[in-house]
Amino acid sequence: MSELRIVTLSISEIKAIILESQKVLLEQVAKQICDAQNQEKEILTRKAAVELLDISYPCMYDWIENGCLKPYKMGNRTYFKYSEVMEALFSSNRTA
Repeated sequence: MSELRIVTLSISEIKAIILESQKVLLEQVAKQICDAQNQEKEILTRKAAVELLDISYPCMYDWIENGCLKPYKMGNRTYFKYSEVMEALFSSNRTA
């Protein structure tokens, strides 16, 4: 049988608990919205990839040469998959 515990908290402690839980929930919702929006645009242009990664074009070319990013060519245009760009960003076993 579970125990019932009564704990006394001040109003400021209750506010802090509520604010922290709201912050966590808002971060989760924001991440889900961002992921949903970005998955709609699964294919990224060079410009979009550079902006998403917050890197320069020369840095992007270095990442391509090092194998961190895989470009997809269509004619003279270059594209990247969103999922692969995010993997390159968060992968700990690759070096840029």
